[in-house]
Parts: sequence; C-alpha cells; structure tokens
Amino acid sequence: MPLITIITITYNAENFLERTLKSLQNALQEVSDPSVIEYLIIDGNSKDSTLQIAKRYEQFINKVVSEPDRGLYDAMNKGLYLATGKYLWFLNAGDEVYDVNTLSNLLSRLKSRADTYYSDAMFVKENGAEVGLRSRFTPHVLPENLKWQDFRLGMKVCHQAFIAKKDIAPSYDVSNLSADIDWEITCLKNSRKTEFLDFILCRYLLGGTSTQNHRRSLTDRFHVLRKHFGFFPTVYNHLVILYRGFMFARRNGKYW
Repeated sequence: MPLITIITITYNAENFLERTLKSLQNALQEVSDPSVIEYLIIDGNSKDSTLQIAKRYEQFINKVVSEPDRGLYDAMNKGLYLATGKYLWFLNAGDEVYDVNTLSNLLSRLKSRADTYYSDAMFVKENGAEVGLRSRFTPHVLPENLKWQDFRLGMKVCHQAFIAKKDIAPSYDVSNLSADIDWEITCLKNSRKTEFLDFILCRYLLGGTSTQNHRRSLTDRFHVLRKHFGFFPTVYNHLVILYRGFMFARRNGKYW
C-alpha cells in the first residue's frame, strides 16, 4: 500500500495541468522510493488536450479516470474512494509541489504517523509569479497548533496544504462550494494528532471554483460554519470576519 496518494482533479485543464505534472516529476527525482507515492488524475471528461498532456507523464501516473461528473467535489470523492494510500493530498490542475525537496521532506515527516499535517501555501498567478504566502497575504494567520475550532472565522488552512489519513476523511458534500472547509474541520475533529510542517507544501494557483462563484461560496461557508459552531456564534463570527477583512484591506490595500 502506498504511503500517500496525491490526487489531481482536471476538466479542460490543458493550460494548467503540465505545470502540476512537471512539479511532481521534478520532486519525485529526489525521492529514493517513488513507489510509496500513488498519483491519480480524476478528469471530468475533458474535450481539450488535457488527457494527451497527462499521457506524456504516464511513467509516474498510477491511474487516470476520465468521465462526466457533477463538479469538483464529486470528482474529489472519486479520487478519495480510489486512493489506496494511507494519506491523501489533493493538488489540483495548476497547483504545484512547492519545490524539488518537498516530497522527500514530506515523506520523512509522515514517519511520525500523525493523522493530519498542514503547512503554508504560496499564492501564484497564472504566469507563475509569486504573490506571497497565504498566511501573510490574507488575514488567516497560520497557527502551529491547529484545532478545528480555529476555523470559526473561515478557511484557516489552504486545502492544497492540508494532508489527512484516508481512514479519518469524510466524503465531500457535492452541493456545497465550501465543502473543503467542512472536510478539513471534520478531519481535524477526527484527528488525534495534528502536525505543523515547517516547510511550504504547495504553490496555489489563484482563481479556483469558489473564487469564481464568490457570493454562493460565502453563503455555503455560512452553512458549513453553522453546522459546526451553531447559528448565533456563526452570525457573530461573520461580523468578525467582515471587520477583520475591512481592517486587513485598509492596512494592506488589498485582500484576495
């Protein structure tokens, strides 16, 4: 059984997939035993050259599934069910392993057998230019002792910088654009041991599904937080979120 399964979701991703695959290819060269890493591509029946690009890297891709789906989280559920690794890491098309040493560093840290691991993420633009670390570019300061309660003000840890054991991971709610927050909170509730990684896991490409559907994702986030924290605390916390975002933008001139 592989130690970790990395899952990439694609749909008409010809402009972004190769950067993800190249980053994995480079990082795998620094791993002494690549067989401990399983890599899956779950594709939503792309009509462009996504699958042809994937075929060029088939030497380290364990499985490609391409079929119609009901959206991002339906595809992520497929990847979750197909994964045979002990740990899960979702790294979507356009996102990248941070550098060539990331996988080797990660495999070394997984020996501690924690249930969940997390780190920071580097925001990048489509042209590859770095915007900055998520913990500095947003109000979400990253704690070194993460608990599920830290999510009361939203997505504390970038999904691509969060790794969980498969046996504590729930399915994603396919109807909720903020299902990634729900997933991380539930993983942390199930986690007996959570570890902070003192190296960056990924380069995160700005402009995901929730960003493109911002208003609905905010509504869905409210439903997720209400589920875990209750109605009145969530109303209060959203007022805090608004005030915090306003003050952050006032100090920094922008807030992604």
